[in-house]
Amino acid sequence: MQWIEHEKAIRARHTEPPAPVPPAALAQRSGLDLLKSVMLGELPAPPISHTLDFFLIEVEPGRVVFQGHPRAAFYNPIGSVHGGWTSTLLDSCVACAVHSMLPAGKGYTTVELKVNFVRAVMPDTGPLRAEGKVISVGSRIGTAEGRLMDASGKLYAHATTTCLIFDISDMKRDKRSD
Repeated sequence: MQWIEHEKAIRARHTEPPAPVPPAALAQRSGLDLLKSVMLGELPAPPISHTLDFFLIEVEPGRVVFQGHPRAAFYNPIGSVHGGWTSTLLDSCVACAVHSMLPAGKGYTTVELKVNFVRAVMPDTGPLRAEGKVISVGSRIGTAEGRLMDASGKLYAHATTTCLIFDISDMKRDKRSD
């Protein structure tokens, strides 16, 4: 119950529709400041968080936690929550853990994600938390590990990532409107 109340408070801060973080905010804020601003509702939540029903709920240097709610809408053909949902939560927590360590003007992209599924996720599993922790961050490469657990501490999946670190000024956004 405490998990749900904490998440409700964070969701209530998000009054703007979901949107990518403005490029200027990416260039001018450290990863930690940017993630805190998203969590506090000062910057919009990313569209993926609304699409897949998960939110950033904790952030500190080298550690990030997302909380998500599995639903039947995320079922795979055999009637459990698709591994892509689990993988997305884990990718988000481990990559953002790396991002939390980056200075202003630096960005990242996942170049490798390894996920181990321990048990099936079902819609009635309840809220799950994906906690990512940095292993190492250098000037070009960052690594992190993450775990997806329920409120009782039961493990559902775990992951590791390797992220490429780059200058935000090198990032190009697609200007097409679809």
